[in-house]
Amino acid sequence: MLKLKRIYDPPSKGDGKRILVDRLWPRGVKKEEARIDEWLKDIAPSDELRKWFSHDPSKWEEFKRRYKAELKDQGELIERLRAEAKRGTVTLLYAAKDKEHNNAVVLKEVVEKI
Repeated sequence: MLKLKRIYDPPSKGDGKRILVDRLWPRGVKKEEARIDEWLKDIAPSDELRKWFSHDPSKWEEFKRRYKAELKDQGELIERLRAEAKRGTVTLLYAAKDKEHNNAVVLKEVVEKI
């Protein structure tokens, strides 16, 4: 099972394996307090795409298209996440304030697609 959660929200027992899926470390979060199991920087959007999107909801559909295109080169990591989610709960952690328009939402959609 895949879940999404902001890294700023407190960890819970139901999170299972906690994986940060942002390229940059979140501001104000101490590494020792983050309680992440893994940080997959390489699965995050490229710096160029991240800066272009700038969390602008009006660019959401185009961001999704471009990010999915980038994810085609990350097949091994996608399959690894898919396998982890089949074994148990995996929570994809992200820093964005917008819970509906962020890379973790797109990543979850791609991983869950069969």
